[in-house]
Amino acid sequence: MSKHDSAVPSAPAHREIPLYIPDMPTAGELLPWLEKIDESRWYTNFGPLNRLFEETVRRYFPPTPAVHVTTVANGTLGLELALAAFDLPPRSAVLIPAFTFVATATAVVRAGLTPVLADFDPASWSLTPEIARVALEQIPIRVVMPVTTFGFPQPVTAWDAFSAETGVPVIIDAAGAWDSQPIGETTAVVFSLHATKNLSTGEGGIVASADPGFIERVRNTSNFGFDAGEVRHIGTNAKLSEYHAAVGLAMLARWQRRKADKFKLLQAYRDRLDKLGNPPVYQHGMARIVPSLLAVRLPEQSDVAALAGRLSEQGVLTRQWYYPPLYRHPAFAALPHAGELAVTREIAGQILGLPFHMGIAPTDMDYICFWLDRLRS
Repeated sequence: MSKHDSAVPSAPAHREIPLYIPDMPTAGELLPWLEKIDESRWYTNFGPLNRLFEETVRRYFPPTPAVHVTTVANGTLGLELALAAFDLPPRSAVLIPAFTFVATATAVVRAGLTPVLADFDPASWSLTPEIARVALEQIPIRVVMPVTTFGFPQPVTAWDAFSAETGVPVIIDAAGAWDSQPIGETTAVVFSLHATKNLSTGEGGIVASADPGFIERVRNTSNFGFDAGEVRHIGTNAKLSEYHAAVGLAMLARWQRRKADKFKLLQAYRDRLDKLGNPPVYQHGMARIVPSLLAVRLPEQSDVAALAGRLSEQGVLTRQWYYPPLYRHPAFAALPHAGELAVTREIAGQILGLPFHMGIAPTDMDYICFWLDRLRS
């Protein structure tokens, strides 16, 4: 396929190709789990389905290091409670990438801390230990919170080494990286279970760490701060209900098949994109990602927003993920920066999210790729 091809693929049967369609369990898949709730009459507060869900999740991680997990009501609260577990002085600096979803910064602010914006690596599109080391020379960072950008797994061995060298703990915001992101010896990880993620409870999150004491602090904080019947520090209500755990268990029952289907969809998409007259640039390491979305870089495109508008006119819905960067949102405009954010300023506006979900047919991919090729400047 190239710009010289004149045959326009058939338009999609539906009026437009949506960016994302959640693939949640059916009523039939949920029913056996809901009947267990009826039997136990336990609806929240770490009930039997929640405990089973946590144990099933835990078994997905390698045996070394031994991983401990706790569920939370959503991924943003998971980040907030993980930060609170360090009991840092108010307004302590937390290094995060400037190119991320707003929830990363929101969690830091809600924890009473100060986000410090860092640049990202132009190949992986992620905050790296090397970038964090440079930032630490400029600002007294107390925690680093890198992000698994578009599901790209962070190198926990390197982050463990960073913490051992600097004494600065690391929490990975792995919102969209279920079954891609490992847990470190000292590096903790927070996953989102939002409806748009690979593993979903509708709303929810998982905090995972090799430190059982850390997980216990997060768990207690999610239950108002109760510890052995007493509130020793102020917490909140961030528990996952039995109904959400039921959805998670139904999702896990189908996960291996869904994972294989997503890899097949990604490969079919890439086969088509690679044949374009000017193939897009991919995130380095995409082959290691269990994809929940597909983002590509269009470095030659002077106005990606205009391209997105032209694609929408043809029934192809897209999104500029994480754009604008955090520093361009009014709520975060005054945040301190670690460096000039040169890569973020150059690349962030060149990244476009394409429709990616299990409802996309081969003919839809042909149609998307044709118009992406035809309409690019």
